[in-house]
Amino acid sequence: MLPPLDEMLAERAAGPADAPVTVVEYFSLTCPACAAFHRDTWPRVRAELVETGRVRHVFADFPLDQAALAAAMLARALPAEQYEPFVSMLLSSQSRWATRNFLEELAKLASLAGMSRDTFQAALRSAELQRGVLEIRLRGEQEHRVNSTPTFIFAGRVPGVSGAIAFDRYLRETGLGG
Repeated sequence: MLPPLDEMLAERAAGPADAPVTVVEYFSLTCPACAAFHRDTWPRVRAELVETGRVRHVFADFPLDQAALAAAMLARALPAEQYEPFVSMLLSSQSRWATRNFLEELAKLASLAGMSRDTFQAALRSAELQRGVLEIRLRGEQEHRVNSTPTFIFAGRVPGVSGAIAFDRYLRETGLGG
């Protein structure tokens, strides 16, 4: 059984809502540069900026292919508190699941996250959830001129900064130092 649609499509973010800076990251779960950012830069961003309350980091889906779309839908079908850990798992294991048999591999990972097979199937069949994820992508294209992943929107500034940026660049772009 799926959660209500508005819960699945609610903003997914790390950090306090009243942080002085909000950064929106448009990412695709099959993007190698997105995986590199989450492997190399995100742990430090999380520890030094998000967990200290200086930054609110918003995760915005921008699926580049069917595998990324399916993975994003599954991530959103999990309880909100499981979203970021599941996304991190997907990005860190991207080379193993983003294959020709991506649904089979995603089923294994979703199961590890505690998702039942029925919920897995329901999430992938949900036209409303698919439309919602694609609308997030469309908003990125229209409002922030996103055309590649990852793209970071620092404090609403358009155009964003694209690529697997290093911590020093992330910090500089926030205006918090560096």
